[in-house]
Amino acid sequence: MQLLKTHLHPDIETLENKTTFIRLATRAITLHGNNILLMYTERYEDYSLPGGGLNLDENKVEGMMRELQEETGAQNITNINPFGIYEEYRPWYKPDFDIQHMISYCYTCDIDKELGNANLEAYEVKNGMKALWMNIHEAIAHNKNTMATSNKKGMSIERETFLLELIAENII
Repeated sequence: MQLLKTHLHPDIETLENKTTFIRLATRAITLHGNNILLMYTERYEDYSLPGGGLNLDENKVEGMMRELQEETGAQNITNINPFGIYEEYRPWYKPDFDIQHMISYCYTCDIDKELGNANLEAYEVKNGMKALWMNIHEAIAHNKNTMATSNKKGMSIERETFLLELIAENII
């Protein structure tokens, strides 16, 4: 799978002499025309691709399918293809490591337009996450506005906006 981008968080000046742990994740890209299936997170005022961390030794495609089903209630996931890898280095907030190296494996896939029941984790519910079909260009504009004006933005919005722009350019 091709590397799409390596992003270094602005708070990280160097990787030298830093303790780092790797977190593997997946992201699902599902389209119907100009609409894309996204997660809206009220806490951060942003749109993101469905996905999340892989369990230890979990197959990447199976992990993507699991995350997509849990977060959105997606049904009949088919035509799964690799899109690319987005890696990022972020500050870590616990004392055991200095930096988190997040590697997101992105896949395109088809699903039924009608979603089943999601099975969100408690923190996702608390953050006000919900799945919805959204015009990709409106989602990009919204995220860019959030980056420019909101003090609530999370660390993932740069990744998500980059990926949405790449999807809009290359797939739609």
